[in-house]
Amino acid sequence: MSAATTPQAGSSQPVEVKILMLHGYTQSGPLFRAKTRALEKIVTKALAPVPLVPVLVYPTAPNRLLARDIPGYQPPAPPPGQQDAGDHDGDYQPDTWAWFRKDEATGTYRLLAEGMAAVAAAIREAGGVDAVCGFSQGGAMAAVVAAALEPERPVHQGPDGSWALALRDANAGRPLKFAVSYSGFFGPVDALKWCYEPKIKTPTLHYVGSLDTVVDESRSQGLIDRCQDPVLVVHPGGHHVPVAKEWVMPLAGFIKQHAQPKA
Repeated sequence: MSAATTPQAGSSQPVEVKILMLHGYTQSGPLFRAKTRALEKIVTKALAPVPLVPVLVYPTAPNRLLARDIPGYQPPAPPPGQQDAGDHDGDYQPDTWAWFRKDEATGTYRLLAEGMAAVAAAIREAGGVDAVCGFSQGGAMAAVVAAALEPERPVHQGPDGSWALALRDANAGRPLKFAVSYSGFFGPVDALKWCYEPKIKTPTLHYVGSLDTVVDESRSQGLIDRCQDPVLVVHPGGHHVPVAKEWVMPLAGFIKQHAQPKA
């Protein structure tokens, strides 16, 4: 069942909820899926009585990161039988990707249009989506995607807004029912101001780790402050997606609240 076809309220027919899953900086779609498989199982079981069926879509960002782009990265050991570790290190390309890159000199986001084009392609291939969920850089992207898909939000004129039109076309002009951000953050760049002002109306759920040392709390709070009626969950962990049942159940409840067909 596509995002465009929803049974009437009270129907016992299962309703698919397509959720676009956006991985973090240095990750990939398959890696993010592996890290959230336990979460998917818990959510699926919790929503079965409703009945809602989560369908998670895991694209990979288009911008490859080389080993030298990743602070502290250590390449794996050479394959068995390979003697020259130096050659292996030089040829090795890690499966690490980014939705955009920050230009430290100017503070702008490079390759954002390419990242958004990949998101639009994933939405189109899925036949439209109902929601978006992201981790870290993917969490920042999730909020921006949700904002850009709000039909009443004026799109920025010029190149900074052309990717938003492509997103809307890919989702057939439909807004998202909700957005979820794990360790996400506000992007303080001029090209994205229109996505935060006015505040994001799409219902948002924000997970923040109390021990997160990668994304500063003020950056996550900056995103939360730019959302209308945000829901915040603080977990006692670091920079990761918590998959223990007690931390997944708020997500399941949030999905049920916003994805269940209205009477």
